[in-house]
Amino acid sequence: MIPSSPPRIAAIVHDHSGAPDGLLAAFAARQLAAGQRVRGLVHLPHESTSNGKRMVLMDVTDPASRYPISQALGPASCGCNLDPGGIADASVVLRRALQEHAELVIANRFGTLESTGSGMADELLALMLAGIPLLTAVKLPYLDAWRQFTGGMAIELPAEDAAVQAWWDACRNAPEAAA
Repeated sequence: MIPSSPPRIAAIVHDHSGAPDGLLAAFAARQLAAGQRVRGLVHLPHESTSNGKRMVLMDVTDPASRYPISQALGPASCGCNLDPGGIADASVVLRRALQEHAELVIANRFGTLESTGSGMADELLALMLAGIPLLTAVKLPYLDAWRQFTGGMAIELPAEDAAVQAWWDACRNAPEAAA
């Protein structure tokens, strides 16, 4: 019997905003320091501004490359301040990861926009089709959409460094997937 390869798509499943952000950033930094060709985006802690909290994504290979992904809606606003234009700007990092044949790509999250087929959904699909290992985070309200999006081909991980590392070690040690 041929052993099955570990899933090359993984999501840290969580129920609190921000829970996996530090984990993804630390994991990316550790893999880069170990010489792995890791590419992608991590979500930085929210920055307080006069217009509320600002959300920013950072390129894991270039900490100076930051992409604001929130828009100032004013102090009385109750709506979502996610900026689709900022997401589109940041998506260049994932497209470049595909072109560079990264060993691992980290996408800050599969969320509101991706669950409806927009945001970075196209870039995530392209990475999956190329067989490049992909690690992201999914908040519980978007888990069903994530499962549909991946066709059930992803592994779901707890927000624990040991689980993420074990998944990555299994991916790296598996025979090369036909991609």
